Formats: sequence, structure tokens, C-alpha cells
Amino acid sequence: MNVYEAILARRTIRRFDEEKRISMEILEKLVNAGRLAPSAANLQPWEFIVVNEKRLCDAIFPHLKWAGYIAPHGTPPPGRRPAAYIVLVANPSINKKWQHDFGACAENIMLAALEMGIATCWLGSINRKKIKEILKIPEDREVDTVIALGYPMEKSVIEDGKEDVKYWKDENGVMHVPKKGVEKLLHINGW
Repeated sequence: MNVYEAILARRTIRRFDEEKRISMEILEKLVNAGRLAPSAANLQPWEFIVVNEKRLCDAIFPHLKWAGYIAPHGTPPPGRRPAAYIVLVANPSINKKWQHDFGACAENIMLAALEMGIATCWLGSINRKKIKEILKIPEDREVDTVIALGYPMEKSVIEDGKEDVKYWKDENGVMHVPKKGVEKLLHINGW
């Protein structure tokens, strides 16, 4: 799979094989992919916490919000929850505008995960304060986002978005994700 094919294939997944563990070798490769993302002035304001201990995964889970458009049906049930998380942590003393860097970092992780057969869900609607407490993150650091990881147990497909961006699940449990067409978004040589 080349990079463009990976971009086309990457979908958010919210149902995982909770019992199938992800090796530390793979998790370290994913962090490595993240750390190599572009960063403003190459300041690299990120640090990463890999969470793969079941007790900690269970402690973090209630502090994540899943699939707001179809809540509560988007929340993974027991047995289908993530096998691991990568928590992206910012050091604001390095760069006050660190938020821009983390999008590229997260996408690197998610694309690398896809290549390794790992499904991901990038979560920004999270209880940062509780996650910081659970993981004993220092006060001078900020939790940016959490990437949930696991082997996929659902399918997600792209739909022509027209005007509506709300995703839905069909009767077979397949997630349908509307995306606006390039013809609606592309302007050439001006507006």
C-alpha cells in the first residue's frame, strides 16, 4: 500500500479485539512515526505515553467520549474496547502554539498503524484533567489528544457527504462516514 492508498483506506474504528494485545515493538514504532512529524520551527513539543496495561486502559476508558453523532451507540462495549492508547502530551514551554503540530503527529501514528493492521480512533473529546491524574502527568504538561488502538472489529466506509457530515451505522454495524467531495472544496488560482 502506498501513502495515497493508505490515506484513502484509513478510517476511524471504534470496535476492537480487546483481547488481542499489540506488541510493545509495534507501539514503539507508532511513537517513532509520531515523533518524526513536521513541527513548527522543529521545536517538537510532544511527549508520548503508551498505555497498554489493562488496568490503566480500563481506568482511562470512562474519560473518553465516542462518536457523538450516534452516542451512546458509538461507545465500544466490553470486549470491543481498545487494547492500548497513545496519549499525546504537550510541553507548552517549548512552543505556545503546540496544537498545530499534534495533527501531523497523530496522522503519522494513524497511518503507520494502518500499515501494521492496527485500527485507530483519534479522540479529542476527553477529560484531560482525569487522564492527567490517572497517568501522573506533571502539571507543566498538557494532554492534547488520545489515540485508541486495537485490531479492528468493525468496518467503516466513505459516503458522498453532500451537505450532511453526520456519520451513521447501518443494520450490519458498518459505519458510514460522509466526506465532502473534492469538487466542493477545490479552488484553482483563486476563489
